[in-house]
Amino acid sequence: MPRVKRGFKARHRRKEILKAAKGYRGGQSKLFKTASISVSRARMYAYRDRKVRKRDFRKLWIIRINAASREYGLSYSKLIGGLHMAGIDLDRKMLAEMAVNDPAAFSKVVSMLE
Repeated sequence: MPRVKRGFKARHRRKEILKAAKGYRGGQSKLFKTASISVSRARMYAYRDRKVRKRDFRKLWIIRINAASREYGLSYSKLIGGLHMAGIDLDRKMLAEMAVNDPAAFSKVVSMLE
């Protein structure tokens, strides 16, 4: 069987991995094998954490809305339930933004429930 050196294709693949590992410490940015492992792990965590970020932000918005609604004597669940019953379509991101940056608007929304 003739010898195959692979040449361009293998070099291109290795250069892509080492380019992605730029900035990693020690051999993780210099040695192909360790760089390959590090890059694949980094990509796996990046994929997972794009999903986790959405969960974390939703949790944060709920905490902020709950804290703001308790100032008006309402729990978070009562506020959200009241908004649905009143037909007010505000998502949690906007409610949290109002609670933090525009308390007057948030109080108007709460007063619309009564």
